[in-house]
Amino acid sequence: MDTAQRIHRAKHPRSIIAGPYGHPFHPVAVTIPIGAWTAALIFDVIALVGDDSAFAQGATVLVGIGIAGALLAAVLGLMDLSQIAAGTVARRTAFVHMTLNLLATALFALGFVLRLVDGADHPHLPAFVLSAIAFLLVGASGYLGGKLAYRWGIRVADEQTQAEGFRLHE
Repeated sequence: MDTAQRIHRAKHPRSIIAGPYGHPFHPVAVTIPIGAWTAALIFDVIALVGDDSAFAQGATVLVGIGIAGALLAAVLGLMDLSQIAAGTVARRTAFVHMTLNLLATALFALGFVLRLVDGADHPHLPAFVLSAIAFLLVGASGYLGGKLAYRWGIRVADEQTQAEGFRLHE
């Protein structure tokens, strides 16, 4: 397979479940865990500073929602990964992206279990620390995901298709 064929393959979905051509669902799905985990961190800070059980419980629920969303995003991401040719820099980058996300999700899951075991109705500093570390990993992974999509065009429509959006309206 030559370079043009590898690029063409990486732009097309493995299945319609991954999203139609030029509009993958993986980047849409990652907004669920990122949003939930961002809010959980804010809730944790409020709970830790104010010793507020409602925010501690909210953080626990949000971490759980983030984990569920991350699992959905992972399935969609794996479908996109499967279209990237083996032995390429893009595939290696995608594996690092995936590994960082899996590690972050594992840290969030560990923190989630700690919250449940110790009682989700009070602030939990160790779980917050795990969440903060995991959130940094998600940020690093997001950078790599952006590189895959915006620099190398993984699952992005080709330039001919993109040009349709730049035709002058008549």
